[in-house]
Amino acid sequence: MKLIIVRHGDPDYSIDSLTEQGWKEAESLAKRLSKLDIQEILVSPKGRAKDTASCTLKALGREGTVVPWLREFTRLFIDRPDNTEEKRICWDWLPADWTARPHFFDKDHWFEDPVFAAVDVKSEYDRMVEGLDGFLEKAGYRRNGLLYDVTRSNDDVHVFFCHFGIECVLLSHLLNVSPMPLWHGTCALPTGVTTLVTEERREGIAAFRMLQFGDLSHLYADGIEPAFAGRFRECQSHLNERRDDYLGV
Repeated sequence: MKLIIVRHGDPDYSIDSLTEQGWKEAESLAKRLSKLDIQEILVSPKGRAKDTASCTLKALGREGTVVPWLREFTRLFIDRPDNTEEKRICWDWLPADWTARPHFFDKDHWFEDPVFAAVDVKSEYDRMVEGLDGFLEKAGYRRNGLLYDVTRSNDDVHVFFCHFGIECVLLSHLLNVSPMPLWHGTCALPTGVTTLVTEERREGIAAFRMLQFGDLSHLYADGIEPAFAGRFRECQSHLNERRDDYLGV
């Protein structure tokens, strides 16, 4: 089985939709995905994900399935260690702060950090991975410990239109790692395509393996410069790029 996880196009968060750039990205993506034999398309309830998916669904002449477990993190805002005056989304930490806490690298203990425990981040994480495992079980792969029992081996292709935060959650569950290094050490740019496949090295047992992360070849093929959304400036001298909103001074 193949799972394709797509981050939405360049967002206009003020209206929960896409920018002009984002719509161009979504159309480019649609040309790519419409060439695939897709079994099912699942979509986050958020507008920016649904708008991105709409271009592919139109190209295919199909309808997607909106599922609540693909919704991005909501209401989980924390007092970030460097800024207790302004709430921040739970997984947005300064590198110097989260890397100083060894448990954040541990898949079984990252959520026990007091900052996360205060807002019960684990329950939101569980909401997402339980939805994923429920879907996979219906698709022929039942979670059993860190692997999956194969109840119906298949070559089906499934596409998820969602968000960067939850993409890292899904990957952390499928690859059995903490989400913190994924949230902070990777960045799927708008309409980035992440592909995972099952590998059955022994009959009846499957593991997921990632073939590509955040691929943007469809944009490059169409001559579209990728959006900067989700990144921070490479150098402090790059004044036209996003900086951290709070400098701690």
